Amino acid sequence: MRILLSFIFSSILLLGLPAAGIFLSGQPVEQYMEFPPLTRYVRHAGPSWLVFAVLFVSISAFLYPFLKRFLEASPGHGSLGQDQRSFPWWGKGALFICVISWVLAWTRFSWFRPFQPYTFIPLWFSFVFLVNGLSHWRTGSSLLERAPVGFVLLFPASSIFWWYFEYLNRFVQNWYYVGIDDFSTIQYVVTASVSFSTVLPAVLSVNEFLKGFGRFENAFEDFAPLNLRTPGIVAACALLLSSSGLIAIGILPDILFPLLWTAPLIIVTAINFFLGIPTVFEPLGKGSWTPVCRLAASGLICGIFWEMWNYFSYAKWIYSIPFVSQLKIFEMPLLGYAGYLPFGLECAVAGSFVMGLQDILESRAPLMVRKCSPKA
Repeated sequence: MRILLSFIFSSILLLGLPAAGIFLSGQPVEQYMEFPPLTRYVRHAGPSWLVFAVLFVSISAFLYPFLKRFLEASPGHGSLGQDQRSFPWWGKGALFICVISWVLAWTRFSWFRPFQPYTFIPLWFSFVFLVNGLSHWRTGSSLLERAPVGFVLLFPASSIFWWYFEYLNRFVQNWYYVGIDDFSTIQYVVTASVSFSTVLPAVLSVNEFLKGFGRFENAFEDFAPLNLRTPGIVAACALLLSSSGLIAIGILPDILFPLLWTAPLIIVTAINFFLGIPTVFEPLGKGSWTPVCRLAASGLICGIFWEMWNYFSYAKWIYSIPFVSQLKIFEMPLLGYAGYLPFGLECAVAGSFVMGLQDILESRAPLMVRKCSPKA
């Protein structure tokens, strides 16, 4: 029941606040609700090396202690050993489909032209099963095998999950799609929904795969404990600031666009705290940063594959980000990859609505590895 309440309250804030801000500012709300979203109406600021330098130094300073500890940690043996098994047949099939889909996505065969806009779908479905096959090979287990019902449910949940980000992007327009001009509304909804359905399974399957590497446990399992003296005040302030930012995100898109990636995580975490639901940050109180760091790494790994395969695809997304659009890796500006770190945690939170948060924290579901109790 509390999970349902968290979902309802979070949805109201994430969907209502940006539109409310536009309405209160006197701007036309209709243009933000255009569907399919083809019109570009947000004019972004150009590149600024000063802003780039400040953000680069800030992000690097934040990540340095984590990278240093990770690189200095012993690799360990993770879950390898007597449980290691052969690579499953379905993993081999997924690898074959993934390679073929990759070739078709990056080439322009005339006979394949009608199907060119749809290559994302087989490419990412096969990637999900390939990663599960690799998990089975390394540890003898995988998300697909260990939680088959939850794994299947992640696909429709993932579509809903990513549509939230598509909605929030309407107010900042940090990305837009090309190669879809001929799509009808129904074609766009169906194709996009099926494509979006692979997001959660991909990130959470990679997270499961990374559990086979002992370096994460050796680096972050006994890290710096994060104990807040007044967690209620911190949660209330975080919720207030994020909510205020979402109200203004469409009014000041060049300044507040990072909230697209951080506000959902902050809002859901704060609401979960007040409802007495364990949060994804719960293990930090005991100095266990392993689940958080592994999820952040999972988001980044998937992000690199997303951006790489997107680069030469026919139907693709293009970024339009203020101030830091320089130094691109594929279509994504370098600093934009930092957004995939909190995104990995957001995938865990979204997965908790599917799997059941308590089971996740007790390691009976795929996202977390330590048992935690709800806050009183």
